[in-house]
Amino acid sequence: MTKREMFAEIRKVVIDNEEMVAFIDHEVELLNKKSGTPRKPTATQKENEVFKAGILVTLAEADTPVNIRELVERYPALEGLTNQRITHMLTDLVKKGEVVKTYIKKTPYFSLNTEATEA
Repeated sequence: MTKREMFAEIRKVVIDNEEMVAFIDHEVELLNKKSGTPRKPTATQKENEVFKAGILVTLAEADTPVNIRELVERYPALEGLTNQRITHMLTDLVKKGEVVKTYIKKTPYFSLNTEATEA
């Protein structure tokens, strides 16, 4: 049950108490304001989107799946980034279905999802 639903149920119980109803209505209004304002992406998030586009191009050019080290060698713009940050970007691309992650001897390898690009 969400907070908004909980307030609606409480409001039904205390409908006779004007002060409580006013409080609940105010809280629901605050929830509506909070959920209605989309957040702007941070500078790092914007930068990651540029890197993700470059990763997709690099993976499209690769004829075999590559690991992170090989990816950095093929796409030099990633050179200053940590493996954690690169892994995070690749994980986002895997979740979106644009990249396929496979394990070869416990090492993750990444390749472009050709089924998604054909559709």
